Amino acid sequence: MSKNIAIIGAGISGLTAAIELESLGYTPVIFEADKKVGGRVQSDVYEGYIMDHGFQVLLSAYPMAQKYLNFETLALDSFESGSYIFKNGKQFCIGDPLRDSSLVLPTLFSTIGSFSDKLKIFKLSRSLKSKTIDEIFNAEEKSTYDYLKDFGFSTPFIKDFFQPFFGGIFLENELQTSSRMFEFIFKMFNEGNAVIPRKGIQEIPNQLQAQLKETKIYFSAKVEKIVGNTIHFSDGATHTSDYIIVATEASKIVPQLAASELTWKGTETLYFEVEKNTFERHMIGLIAFDENCIINSICFPKSVLPEAQHKLLSVSITKTHQFSDANLIIEVEKDLKTVANCKPLRFLKKYTIPLALPDLTDVKRTVHPSETQLTTHIFLAGDTLLNGSLNAAMHSGELAAQAIHEKISGNMFS
Repeated sequence: MSKNIAIIGAGISGLTAAIELESLGYTPVIFEADKKVGGRVQSDVYEGYIMDHGFQVLLSAYPMAQKYLNFETLALDSFESGSYIFKNGKQFCIGDPLRDSSLVLPTLFSTIGSFSDKLKIFKLSRSLKSKTIDEIFNAEEKSTYDYLKDFGFSTPFIKDFFQPFFGGIFLENELQTSSRMFEFIFKMFNEGNAVIPRKGIQEIPNQLQAQLKETKIYFSAKVEKIVGNTIHFSDGATHTSDYIIVATEASKIVPQLAASELTWKGTETLYFEVEKNTFERHMIGLIAFDENCIINSICFPKSVLPEAQHKLLSVSITKTHQFSDANLIIEVEKDLKTVANCKPLRFLKKYTIPLALPDLTDVKRTVHPSETQLTTHIFLAGDTLLNGSLNAAMHSGELAAQAIHEKISGNMFS
């Protein structure tokens, strides 16, 4: 088709929009400010170690991931259905015995949570298994903390398990995130696996890019603003399109949205070289609520190249602090030794991601494609439209592409 369509941003949303547009017969172009695809989903290689920009996982039960990704060629490493929890210098293991019978005894005899708390985990799992995603996102919203209290979980269990686990996912420790988001993520964990591509999270946008046959991507193309249907770049160049999908922070480049800038939640991830992986199982290590500990969670990623000399340790931080980079490294190393009995060989790299997750007060599963339209020429995509997840990022890109097709063809998507 002859219509000129441009996409701003080669992140998950922009790439998915391009895939959908190609499937509908269009040939879009993508303008990306960075030198590679991925947006917030990127990895670097450093001294034989593959380091993701922030600790990120893909939930294999995401409907959009199943639609747009080939899990087999991604060579996914799955986390086991449980977590190590560190509290008062001791290590405990809590898991889902319904999915792995070997976790029955460690979970039951763990002093994290009461027997009643553990029964409620099974009750919650069963309840959400029978609840559709639409039902989840149409339910009354409350904070995750209030939801857990109303469900009957004890305060100590919320602090020791839910706060470090879901606080690390939601990037906020008070669990003020919408209960809809909690139910959705909890359901996805129970219906699939938390996975990471063996070559790093970057493989996800790389695979999406590889699906594009006609789309041209222009890298290092920083957009300054969009006026009407003309894109203005920071180097003074311009590009005019019939339709434009903004698959990045729109308030920065669309004058109509300048007053509605989103707030974001940030995180920090530090990588260390260690002598060995001290976890018997491939799980995430959670630090039970501790005012004196800066760490939220730790993990031993498998994304290590043959030339790497040792093992890789990832440390995630969601707490706000005033440490300099040098002092933060010292503090993290101290906490690793005290809390998790782990002594790194050396510090490797630190990532600070201030715009990691949009801070959304009203989360949605979907909208009608037409609701992605902002002006006659501009359409919006990104997880900011729906909810903070890879699933939402993909779905929003798909919706924006469908909205443009509706405008051009007059054929409506149901």
